[in-house]
Amino acid sequence: MIFTEEQQAFRDSVRRVVERHVAPIAAEIDETDRFPTELVKLFGEMGWVQLLVPEQYGGPGGNLTMMCIAREEIARVSPACATLAGLNTMLAMPLLHFGTEAQRQRILPLLAREGTVTATAISEPQAGSDVGAIATRAVRKGDHYVLNGRKQWCSYGCEAEFIMLYARTSDEVGAAGISAFLLEPKRMNGITFGRHERKMGFRGAPNTPIFLDDVEVPVENLVGDEGRGFRASMRALDMNRPTIGAQCVGLGQGALDAAIAYARERRQFKRSISDFQGIQFMLADMAIQVEAARGLVYQCAGAADGGDWKRLNYLASVAKCFASDMAMKVTTDAVQVFGGYGYTRDYPVERWMRDAKLTQIFEGTNQIQRIVIARELLSG
Repeated sequence: MIFTEEQQAFRDSVRRVVERHVAPIAAEIDETDRFPTELVKLFGEMGWVQLLVPEQYGGPGGNLTMMCIAREEIARVSPACATLAGLNTMLAMPLLHFGTEAQRQRILPLLAREGTVTATAISEPQAGSDVGAIATRAVRKGDHYVLNGRKQWCSYGCEAEFIMLYARTSDEVGAAGISAFLLEPKRMNGITFGRHERKMGFRGAPNTPIFLDDVEVPVENLVGDEGRGFRASMRALDMNRPTIGAQCVGLGQGALDAAIAYARERRQFKRSISDFQGIQFMLADMAIQVEAARGLVYQCAGAADGGDWKRLNYLASVAKCFASDMAMKVTTDAVQVFGGYGYTRDYPVERWMRDAKLTQIFEGTNQIQRIVIARELLSG
């Protein structure tokens, strides 16, 4: 990938911060599963958490390419910490594309402040890939809506100042009756959180269920028109999926770098194992996969930055699907290069392999991505 001089300078600055502040604590965050508040503060000071908030609302005014660069660089040592870069995107995008100017003027300057954490609540126990099966209800009563239901897998919800939550406002079947609401969990009664999920990977990025019990949400917190929430959620996902691909590229690159370094130093049969063609071919295949994924991710980011919304849905699914499959394969191969040591926690490759698995599942499973891709191909 050929970056502009400005993009290269941004990448170098992210890399320096990662080496100094993220790499030393990445293993500890995974081990303890703690939320790294110090990184939220630091990334907020750098303008990374709020990267896509426009300048007119006090944000950095970055673009999707910059967000992908940041996530790729951070994910080379910690994919979980990489999620903090551009964390506010999933909440900011519906406001920018579907919200009112009054909502943007009220909320976006708050997101632009250093370290404001936000979350998105779409999935439910019986509504994962099938977003149209959402059962959480929002009933209007005068100047407010009353929300009841449960959300699942809400990343950072328990830490968030604002949550973009999707609920059903009509009895229409499928996605037609879904609307988007802006929740303020620390100011609204009736919002509680369940236990932190004990995950295989991406530890340090908390996921908790949300329980809604007669939560009163002002009418002005409805984002867009009633019944337009599904469209808002899909646009936000289309913008976020390439950044998941970027995390996968960083994850793959980190695993490849570690495998190369280990292959050079590890000796068997009186030779470095990097001298053996079997290892060389594995490393070559890993590099090919990483480079191919990187090309797809930044092609997609470039399309979004250029306003090519017609192709974004297709390219986002292609980039996310290929990159996450790549990350799973490359990290697994890295463990193989390390041999028995790769299966221990003394080296980071086992952690990266655990992290890689989630990328094939969240933000739309790779089976769903293939459905999206096929649908776009066959629609002509």
